Amino acid sequence: MATRFKIAQAATFTADVEIPRVGGTTIKVSFEFRYRDRKALAKLFAGWHQAAERDQERFKQNGDEVTLIDLTDAHIERQIEQVSELVVGWGFDDAFTPDAVRALVETSAGAGDAIVTAYQNAFAVARLGN
Repeated sequence: MATRFKIAQAATFTADVEIPRVGGTTIKVSFEFRYRDRKALAKLFAGWHQAAERDQERFKQNGDEVTLIDLTDAHIERQIEQVSELVVGWGFDDAFTPDAVRALVETSAGAGDAIVTAYQNAFAVARLGN
């Protein structure tokens, strides 16, 4: 007998993320991600691209020299936005709150990228048929 399943995806899915730590180590943390269909996913990624372009334009229009602090602040804010839009829960001891997301992104230079990459990889694996 054929296995029965629904076409509709679950509202969330989980994936492990290797969170980089100072000293070259990583910790594996389970994340619960918000599912998006293909159109919503494209809209999300397009919005991130547009926000990055606005940041670049803002820096160009600013007559002052852009500092490393300015660039870092913009990058942190973008990653906080991304993590907040993707994640609905995590396996850290700390509760998943806006303050905790900020703390994670501010204290781990690679955490935001690792989370976004894990999210994208979950869709890539599904697209390739696991």
